[in-house]
Amino acid sequence: MTDFYHVPVMCDEVIAWIAPVPPGRIVDATLGGAGHAIAILDSRSDLTLLGLDRDLSAVAAATHRLFRFGSRVVVRHARFDEMGAVLDEVDGGRDGIPALASAVLFDLGASSHQLDAGERGFSFRQDAPLDMRMDQSTGLTASDVVNEARADELATILSEYGDEKFAARIARAIVARRPISTTVELAEIITSAIPAATRRVGGHPAKRSFQALRIHVNDELSVLRSALDTAIDRLRPGGRCIVLSYHSGEDRIVKDRFVFAATGGCTCPVGLPCNCGALPRGRRLRNGVIRPSATEIAANPRAASALARVFEKGPDNRSHKPRNWHGPGGPA
Repeated sequence: MTDFYHVPVMCDEVIAWIAPVPPGRIVDATLGGAGHAIAILDSRSDLTLLGLDRDLSAVAAATHRLFRFGSRVVVRHARFDEMGAVLDEVDGGRDGIPALASAVLFDLGASSHQLDAGERGFSFRQDAPLDMRMDQSTGLTASDVVNEARADELATILSEYGDEKFAARIARAIVARRPISTTVELAEIITSAIPAATRRVGGHPAKRSFQALRIHVNDELSVLRSALDTAIDRLRPGGRCIVLSYHSGEDRIVKDRFVFAATGGCTCPVGLPCNCGALPRGRRLRNGVIRPSATEIAANPRAASALARVFEKGPDNRSHKPRNWHGPGGPA
C-alpha cells in the first residue's frame, strides 16, 4: 500500500476562513492525510486541533505527520457524527456544559489516497476487490451491495447518490452479470449499460456509479445532517463551520442545515420581524457556494467538483435578533 496522502482542496481559502476565529480548539472532522490540519496549525500558534477520521490508515498517517505539533494535537479514530462525545472527552465538558470549538472543518468524500490505493476498491481504474469501506474494520462492503441488493434498490442508490440517469439500466446489467468480484469487472458492466454516445462525454462512464456505491456503503449522507447540527451547536461565538463537498446531495444537506441555523428555522415572511420565536444562530458567509480557482483546478483536477460553504456562529445574546439578522459583517 502507498503512503496515505491527500492534496488539500481550497487550502488557502480554508486558512483565510479560519483566520478570524477566536483562539481555541479546531475540529478537523475528516482528518485524512492532515493536509488542511498542518496548514491550519502552521497559520496560528493559538489554535489546537482535534482530528477525527474513520479510516485507520488515515489516523496512523496523520498521527505521524502531526507529531511535531506535540500537545497541540489530538487524533481519534471516530466518525464525524461522534465529534460531540470526543470533544467532551478531550476538552472535558464539565457540569453538563459541552466543550466548544473555534472552528469545525469537513472535507467530505474520498481522499486522494483512498482513490489511488487500488486495494481499497474505490477506483474504477484499478483492479481490486469490491470493498469501498472507509473504515475497513467494520460494516457493509460494495461487494455485498452489488451482489445482494435487488435491481430496484441498486437503481435507487445509483440515482440518489450518483445522479446517474441510466441507473435502472445499470442496475439490471449488474444483476444479470452476478456474481461480480472486482472493480474493473464492475466498471466494464456499468460502461456497457450506458449508451455509446453518452460514454464519450462527462468523464469515465462508471464515475457516478462508483461514487454512489461509496456513499451508500459508508452511510455518508445519513450521518452528515446530525454532524453539521452538532458542529454548529459546539461552535463558540465567532467560530466557523467550513464544509467542502463534492456531490450535489452532500451540498443540499449542507445548505439546508446552514439556512436553518441562520434563520433559526423561522417560517415568518422574509423582511418582517420574527413572531414565531425562532432564534438565528449566526450567518452564512455567502448565500451560494464557493468554488476553487481555475489555477487550483488546473494543478489538481480533483478539486473541480468542490463546493464550499461557511457558517459563522453569532453572539450568545441573540434571542432578541430579528429573522433577517446577518451577524457581524453584514448580509451574506
